[in-house]
Amino acid sequence: MTNQPDRTPDIYALLIGIDGYQPNRLYKNLKGCFRDINLVADYLLKTLKIPSEKIFKLTSPNPEVAETIETKDPEPTYENIVAQFHAITEIAQPGEQVYIHYSGHGGRMTTIYPELKGNDQQDEGIVPMDVGNEGGRYLRDVELATLLKRMTDKGLIVTVIMDSCHSGEATRGDDVAIRGMVEIDTAPRDSESLVAPRQELIKNWLALTDETAASITPGHWLPQSKDYVLLAACRPSEYAFEYAVSGKERHGALTYWMIDTLTSSPSGLTYKTLHDRVSAKIQSKFPQQMPMLVGESDRFVFGVDRGSLQYAVNVLEVIEEEVTEAGSEPKKIPKQVRLDAGMENGLSPGYRFAIYGFGTTDFTQKNQQLAIVEIAKVGASDAWANVIEVLRQDKIDQGSPAVMLSAPVDLVRGVRLFKKEVGEKDNQLNQAIKDQEDAALKAVEAALAGNGWLKLADAQQKEDYLVAVNQKGEYEICIGTPIENLTPALKIEDSDAPQKVVKRLVHLVKYQAIQQLSNQFSDLTSKLEVELLTQPNWQPGMPKKPQPFPDPTNLVVKSGEYAFLRIKNTSSQVLNVAVLDLESNWAVSRIQLQIPEGIFYPFDPNQEILIPLAMKLPDTGKSSKGAETLKVFATVKPNDFRWLELPSLEQEIDQKSATLIRGENPLGQFMAAVGADVDTQPEIPSYRATAIFDPSQEWTTKEIQISIVR
Repeated sequence: MTNQPDRTPDIYALLIGIDGYQPNRLYKNLKGCFRDINLVADYLLKTLKIPSEKIFKLTSPNPEVAETIETKDPEPTYENIVAQFHAITEIAQPGEQVYIHYSGHGGRMTTIYPELKGNDQQDEGIVPMDVGNEGGRYLRDVELATLLKRMTDKGLIVTVIMDSCHSGEATRGDDVAIRGMVEIDTAPRDSESLVAPRQELIKNWLALTDETAASITPGHWLPQSKDYVLLAACRPSEYAFEYAVSGKERHGALTYWMIDTLTSSPSGLTYKTLHDRVSAKIQSKFPQQMPMLVGESDRFVFGVDRGSLQYAVNVLEVIEEEVTEAGSEPKKIPKQVRLDAGMENGLSPGYRFAIYGFGTTDFTQKNQQLAIVEIAKVGASDAWANVIEVLRQDKIDQGSPAVMLSAPVDLVRGVRLFKKEVGEKDNQLNQAIKDQEDAALKAVEAALAGNGWLKLADAQQKEDYLVAVNQKGEYEICIGTPIENLTPALKIEDSDAPQKVVKRLVHLVKYQAIQQLSNQFSDLTSKLEVELLTQPNWQPGMPKKPQPFPDPTNLVVKSGEYAFLRIKNTSSQVLNVAVLDLESNWAVSRIQLQIPEGIFYPFDPNQEILIPLAMKLPDTGKSSKGAETLKVFATVKPNDFRWLELPSLEQEIDQKSATLIRGENPLGQFMAAVGADVDTQPEIPSYRATAIFDPSQEWTTKEIQISIVR
């Protein structure tokens, strides 16, 4: 949640945002980095209450974006960036936190440290605004490693956010860009560093890479370290996107969804939890971007502990109802509460909170919860919630703390019909197609009417999907960028094309609802072990001796090879386990774990299973890599996971059989809602989302994300 702890955290922040680059041949200006830094600074100032004198900004706005031109911040030149690192290291005291956030281009350049990496290798790093000037320099990975090591050696608690990448390609349209470049900079550069003498840089790099000079994987920014947290926008060879959120202001995908998650997710997030939620948000819009987490992943966000710290909102008002039971005195039962959080905190109907007694600070004791409430009506800064379960008879007072338990999963999503300009660019139309555009989009609007899964987004709402017409006279569906390789193409002159567009949109709603389904605060989460292992060149019939992947943050498997899924139930009760494969073609399938095939598989206490999985890319030849997500469910009650199966996006969704089991618990009801026919309104309450939370905490999920390459 957005609530700050009782004491203002001891945090120094260095925020670097570069939209405007001085003239050079490699790096184009960006449009979202300056806004990123202001978004983060606003969160630090207003939510965490960090004093402004502890927040240091280096920014360079895009001179072509009028509303961002004026700034009094120092410029992010190489000299200024290094100097600010030195200054913060000097003034911050042991035990205090340092938060570093970079939004801008990442670069790859011929190494100036051949004794570390070899003559044919590259350095990677931050691209200062003046890199194109005579004598311009990069802040290279070898230098950045020393800057961070000095901080951690002093006892500072360091967090680094890198909303950038080292790869790049051309993007379609003016509303999307990639923060990286295609080619490697081979121009001779000054090898003298302002960070430290060369021998110190080399010594520190070798120390951080276990004396193995070239042990760091290209594209990883920095050597693996347990001394700090690094959250990077993407994995090696992937892209860090910035885009116009809801068609409005452009932001980096990592930065925007990080702040969105912090302001609208359960309290007490660890960096691992933050990473998982941000990844799900980004993957639903940009499948080719997977954020990467390195270091102290179990540390609380903007915290120093690994305990069970949680922040809470307060109860402002309680409405009670007098109830008289036979043979007993009248008593008052709480019916509604008003909380001091609202739209500005990211709340919407369907969020659920646990209410604790006034003065409670330890929220790990679930037997101290007084009631469970669900948000019904949201104001700007407050919200009314209905009491759905009373757990204890103690009175709910004004000032009682409320801790978020679950966020809703959207089952009704917004669609925006997007009109393009006339022109020759990729995101423009020739006049002949433009003349047909209005009628084509109105046909989609008519097809949307009455569909319970979709609604037209108004000007104040964030849309989930854009529908437009492309230069070929085909409908395109955009989630940040157009979804590629949708076959068959839907021509605007085909009479049934608008209905097919709507069916594809409903398919996406179902897929993303499954993708976001989570109950990580369940007591069962710690009782389920899930791990992907590797055994190169293994074939069926050979002994199984799999080992962990060399880099657990970057699981890469070659097409045609095998990986091993290990699942273990460490609880004292039987768990029903099912594994779903969320494929890059928007299909969802169940993975068979045992013979005979079952709807789910009962796991006895301490039972462990090791399943070889054949990893294979489609033979279409359209892509050299793909992304797969394995979603492992564990439940106490039986649930029919066939409700969640989907074909690929270009195929029709079959009607679910009437023989499928309809669960009576919240998870089962959600699955039945997702599995409902595309022409049938989902069975959810009147508001736009449904909360997936079982007070008995009887289910959980864990995910594994895999890259498959040819």
